[in-house]
Amino acid sequence: MAARTRLSLLFSQNRSPFRQRRLVHTEAVVKEPAYPPIVPSLTAKSKSARRRQAAEQVKNICASPVQQKLSLITRIQREKFVVYPQTFARNPDRWYQHFTKTAYIPGLPEKFTRGQEQTTGQDGSPSAAAHTAVPGMGDDAFADIRALVTRVLLQEHWHMKKRKPFLYREQEQMVGPFLRNLVSGLTYSLAKYNPLLQYSSLDLNPQVSFYWRRGERIIPKGHRRGRLEPTRFQIDDHPHSQIRITQQLPQFIPLEASYSAEVPEINLAPNVMPLFRRQYDNHIFTGAKLPDPACFGHTQFHLVPDRYHRDKMARNQQSDQVELFLRANGLASLFAWTGAQAMYQGFWNHEDVTRPFVSQAVITDGYFFSFFCYQLNTVALSVETDADNPRKNLLWGTESLRLYDSVQDGAVVGLNDGVIKLLVQFLMNQP
Repeated sequence: MAARTRLSLLFSQNRSPFRQRRLVHTEAVVKEPAYPPIVPSLTAKSKSARRRQAAEQVKNICASPVQQKLSLITRIQREKFVVYPQTFARNPDRWYQHFTKTAYIPGLPEKFTRGQEQTTGQDGSPSAAAHTAVPGMGDDAFADIRALVTRVLLQEHWHMKKRKPFLYREQEQMVGPFLRNLVSGLTYSLAKYNPLLQYSSLDLNPQVSFYWRRGERIIPKGHRRGRLEPTRFQIDDHPHSQIRITQQLPQFIPLEASYSAEVPEINLAPNVMPLFRRQYDNHIFTGAKLPDPACFGHTQFHLVPDRYHRDKMARNQQSDQVELFLRANGLASLFAWTGAQAMYQGFWNHEDVTRPFVSQAVITDGYFFSFFCYQLNTVALSVETDADNPRKNLLWGTESLRLYDSVQDGAVVGLNDGVIKLLVQFLMNQP
């Protein structure tokens, strides 16, 4: 009884016991239980599980450094269509525009055509004052460049008379040395006017590769029959030479200006072109490894193959395919080069470019020169990322321009100053 009396004194009648009191700091915890979200299994064989696997893969690639990102993008080895820049298919430019989402604009950008009306005479031929329109150069400087081109032409013409080339190697043995000497001489001579060329890299016989996905198909046979599969493409290009720089070239037009451009839409399968699948490693390569500081492209130079002869194509009534062949070559080569440059900066299919990438190309057979400019505005070309993407890549190009007529008695006849001016303008392009 005494113990009961003492307990009653400790707990008075006007105070509730501890077990009946509500603690303030525990009300929010016991208010509503929290459960983890229900997500599909990563190992199940269902559509929801496949979507989660793809989302986890995209998140993993986005969080990786550039070198590992390139490895993850090219990790899955499947059969892919190999796009050859120099192809003899009929009308290849429209197919290549569709594969790369590129719109073609005849002529060159405004920065190269500005003042062109002062450089041509009344009959449309280049006038003698064409060199005055080259910005940053005087008359004497252009005269030195013209003399350099003349010396290179005479030197290679003298070598051509001494030996006969092997069969189907005339372009490689005759025109190749001329183009190599011309590019190296112009680069060295114009370095004083374009400081960016002093820190550039000149690659001879480089390799440029690019891998991307565009469109999809239903697998017709095999254990994966009936599934949707993205259509994969690969370009392995081998230009004659190329110039890489440490700073990026400026854009030709704003990125938003490409929204209204028109790209040909082709609903046929790529093998109708014809284009063929091959199975080998995926490659993304600009001609140099990632740590190289000269990671941006400036200008590429290409030689047409020996099978490409204007006279032969004219005899076969294929003269209309001459410019289309050159246009397809410039489009595929510049798309692969600029796309690889964008990949080297960390952009890819699910992380589209935030700024345009610009490169230039010159294609020649020794007599005729064609000039192309490319602006990469998007690399989001797959089905899932291209649904609401208004951006389009842009290609500018000229018709073939003849550099000279012939060499007679140790002199170059009919040297075209307009072609030399365009060469100088391409190499003088800088940020």
